[in-house]
Amino acid sequence: MPLMHSHTLDSENRGTIAQALAGPDWIVACLCAGWCGTCATYRAVFEEMAVRHPDKHFVWIDIEDQADVVGDLDVDNFPTLLIQRHDVVAFFGTMLPDPALAERLLQAQTAQSDEQLAAQARSSEQRRLWQEQCNLRTLLKNAGS
Repeated sequence: MPLMHSHTLDSENRGTIAQALAGPDWIVACLCAGWCGTCATYRAVFEEMAVRHPDKHFVWIDIEDQADVVGDLDVDNFPTLLIQRHDVVAFFGTMLPDPALAERLLQAQTAQSDEQLAAQARSSEQRRLWQEQCNLRTLLKNAGS
């Protein structure tokens, strides 16, 4: 069941979102906080990206409301993007709230083959940690979705 555009993760839709994310499509998650003014502004950018990329799953996650999903993820600043395909985390980090920059990042990641993504995932200690700690599918499963 594909998600339409972007959804906000909440306790009532976790199962539906986890089911949708089990497929082969790209996942783009934004980790923010309700009190963050930058996040409030960035949300419109994120929603517009979702409209431009209906073949990808966009999920908005409030790290405080969904603390049991986010767990010990190291969110240094807002907004933080998580981009993954299958079980490979291609990117996890703070994103400047710039629509063009977010679009270029997404295009660069999604242009890679599965083999390139797998090689990139093993290319540094930081990226290897992303695979262990940042996989949204695993985080949802571990939270009991």
